[in-house]
Amino acid sequence: MATELKQYLRPGVALPFCPGCGHRILLRLILKAIDELEINIDDMLFVSGIGCAGWIPSPHFNADTLHTLHGRAIAFATGAKMFNPKLKTMVISGDGDLVDIGGNHLLHAARRNIDLTVICANNMNYGQTGGQVCSTTPKGAVTQTTHGGSPYRPFDLCKLVNAAGAAYVARYLVSQGSVLVNSIKKALQIEGFCFIEAISPCPTQFGRQNRLDTPRETFKFVERMCITKEDAEGLSPAELEGKIVTGEFSNGRS
Repeated sequence: MATELKQYLRPGVALPFCPGCGHRILLRLILKAIDELEINIDDMLFVSGIGCAGWIPSPHFNADTLHTLHGRAIAFATGAKMFNPKLKTMVISGDGDLVDIGGNHLLHAARRNIDLTVICANNMNYGQTGGQVCSTTPKGAVTQTTHGGSPYRPFDLCKLVNAAGAAYVARYLVSQGSVLVNSIKKALQIEGFCFIEAISPCPTQFGRQNRLDTPRETFKFVERMCITKEDAEGLSPAELEGKIVTGEFSNGRS
């Protein structure tokens, strides 16, 4: 990690992520966005739930962090924001936590347009508890609980949150570093509910169970599923089957 970003980390706390985990990249990109905006991190609150992504801010960020119950990160963040409306509040958690367990909190916070920045680190499985299937697991993907491949299509989280009324909605791979940093910077400057889905490959659980033997293979597998919003325009539903569309879906101007 760049020297200038280490000021935002608690000294002596080692990162717990597996080799090749996308969450390590995402942690750096979040701090880079904060640093480039010159936000005083002491004026921020970081809220997370249970799962691998919950460890991104807590206990690593040298700031106020709130590590909450499974699925309840947005509910706790809402309470903090109501108590102190001036607090710049960011939720960082995983797809299992924010969607599978906490889906209603996600939808209603978007509907109410609560002034939160929510970053969903989507690793497409329950990475911390053994690699079970979740609502974002690609159809056909092998998990600890779907040995024959998941029979269900995954949620399109951005469509879901956009339809609920969020002010800003975007999705990028963590390997799309510069555009993801710019997206986080934009979200932090918009008043209202901002949601960024960061596709964060999991080599240890998702990768190994799908016979992807290295982090590089796992990233390449996920990158092949992705297509930009511009390239997706004009394609038929059949052509978009199994694809993950990246880009901005609500830009905060409506």
